Amino acid sequence: MNYVSPCLYAFGASLAFAIVFNIPRDKLLLAALGGMLGQLVYVVFQLLITNDVILYLLATIVISLYAEMMARLTKSPTTIYLAVALIPLVPGGGIYYTMLFFINGEIDPGISTGIHTLLISGALAIGIIMVSSSVNLVRKVMLKGVSKIGKKLKHGKDT
Repeated sequence: MNYVSPCLYAFGASLAFAIVFNIPRDKLLLAALGGMLGQLVYVVFQLLITNDVILYLLATIVISLYAEMMARLTKSPTTIYLAVALIPLVPGGGIYYTMLFFINGEIDPGISTGIHTLLISGALAIGIIMVSSSVNLVRKVMLKGVSKIGKKLKHGKDT
């Protein structure tokens, strides 16, 4: 199985979309690396998992974690990295073939392909929501802990 080619294609597609989205020059390569990372996760886990919807979910979780880390490290919005890195995973072919089946009057394959495409889209959305919610929850807990420590230190000095 070839792992390198799909990752390089994903990197190129992500880089092209990063340019189209006017991502700052110093963040172009980092944003494109996210797309390559997501494709690498997808390809590697194909050896273990046969359900492609789960593969899309895993790849999206990794991409979302990468986007959150890069956003913190570069002091940038998460969407700079997330939107660009998700481009290779978007099920454009599934949408196209769903419409093609319906236009040609092939209802059963159209419904089947459409449901599969919706499942992939849902996996992308769920992966993003899981990571984003978890990061926000951890940040709130950490900020709350820091404020409690600050109050204890302040209270301790007053007594």
